Amino acid sequence: MKKFLKDPLLYILLLFFIYPFLPYIGNFISLGTEMLTWFIFTLGFNLCLSYTGLVSFGHGAFYGVGSYATALLYLHIFGGKGFFIPILLGAVCAAVFAACLGFLIRHKKGIYFALLTVVFTQVLYVICWKWTEVTGGEGGLKDINRSSFLGINMFDSVNFYYFVFVIFVISALVIRRITNSNFGKSLQAIRQNPVRAECLGYNTGLYKFAVFVISGFWAGLAGGLYCFLTQSVFASMLDWVRSGDALIATVLGGGLTSFYGPIIGSIALILGQELISSFWTHWRLVFGLGFVMIILVFAGRLHARMERERL
Repeated sequence: MKKFLKDPLLYILLLFFIYPFLPYIGNFISLGTEMLTWFIFTLGFNLCLSYTGLVSFGHGAFYGVGSYATALLYLHIFGGKGFFIPILLGAVCAAVFAACLGFLIRHKKGIYFALLTVVFTQVLYVICWKWTEVTGGEGGLKDINRSSFLGINMFDSVNFYYFVFVIFVISALVIRRITNSNFGKSLQAIRQNPVRAECLGYNTGLYKFAVFVISGFWAGLAGGLYCFLTQSVFASMLDWVRSGDALIATVLGGGLTSFYGPIIGSIALILGQELISSFWTHWRLVFGLGFVMIILVFAGRLHARMERERL
């Protein structure tokens, strides 16, 4: 019982369970829903960054693929009815894309791995920007309306908030279970010393490939949920900046040392964006400078992880 009461995740869940009823801030339901989607996104991303040592800038692509796949399935396959199945299938599509990308760059390490994820992300971004017939191009995809789920009206923002909250709870518990499992311990061993892990009989390439796909699934799931939150999809969701934001949120909250870091960092990132953008149109400059500062502070850790990958 004492161990349960000391669990930080318990208090995070309690806080966001009562979020809609909090004074003043509870009026911003969409903001709370966006934070929940980012929790899912960054917790999945952290499986690669902190637990395996893979510095990826490709998760914005998985996020965007999940969003576009969800929207296209909803509009053209399901005829604009239902949204739960399109979200799940969108996450699966993101995982499949992650598997394809992971297969192509599976032998790359360190900085080469990171740069290739940027390249493929930007290629996909340009394709979505130019392929107007399918993706809507600059105008994106719209008319993505939330319907009822299990008899509950999801047009209501509070109902949708709790729907995303349930998805977040399940995702957080599953991801934490993964990190505490033998698979998760193996990932940490590979992160610490991939050469020694190989000598002990671990197929490091297969483990990295697996965690890349799993992480891509959670990114796609978050993208699908965000698609129905905004009821639209745009090519900007695939930009590498989205991956940079995930990295900032993870490192900012202490994700390199704590499972809960991505959650804390996501709160700081989203609230910071909302506050700064309300006063200054060039708020990206502030976050760009913040990103540079984070890299300067944590450059040693990131470089060490890339060096272990290179070796």
